[in-house]
Amino acid sequence: MDIHYFDTLPSTQTYLVEALQKKRLNPPVAVLALEQKAGVGSRDNAWSGGEGNFFASFAVKLDDLPEDLLLSSASIYFSFIMKQTLLDLGENIWLKWPNDFYKNDEKVGGTITKKVNDTLVCGIGINLKKSQNGYSALQSDISPNILLDKYLFALEKFPKWKQVFSEYEIEFELSRRFSVHIENYQKSLGDALLCDDGSLIIGGKKVYSLR
Repeated sequence: MDIHYFDTLPSTQTYLVEALQKKRLNPPVAVLALEQKAGVGSRDNAWSGGEGNFFASFAVKLDDLPEDLLLSSASIYFSFIMKQTLLDLGENIWLKWPNDFYKNDEKVGGTITKKVNDTLVCGIGINLKKSQNGYSALQSDISPNILLDKYLFALEKFPKWKQVFSEYEIEFELSRRFSVHIENYQKSLGDALLCDDGSLIIGGKKVYSLR
């Protein structure tokens, strides 16, 4: 995968989406910034911060994704592969439904996805070194460049959704102690039913993980 490195960007996600739309870049491609000034998090929250943390976005063709991966499952899929990458690097981290990285009971990062024509763009922000955005950090010395390289190596194997979900299904039990924002309301995950496409049934209503 082609990787573009920057000292600083307003947002890796915004930069990559605009570059794809204007055909300056073509998938598969990734963008990494050492510093991000106006990053975009879930629910339009900001995700910005200084050097030492991880700010990256990548784009892949929908046709390159596993045949059994639904678009609504992509956020969990991309996030879980990153979680596994961090675990392999010795970090104690888990994935709270659908796209938040946690160390113990504290959020340290998250994932967003956006469809651009026949391409899926994924942005990942992780507080490796410094706490920011009101969230904790891993206090890790992992280089953002090395983390991106190892993540993309794992991602490009494109494991089946069924394989990823079988592992995530067990980990989902950790999410039950928490709540999630659904249509501007906080909903407990305590009694949620996890479906095999990564969606949840909460209070009789099906909720998808796509963000």
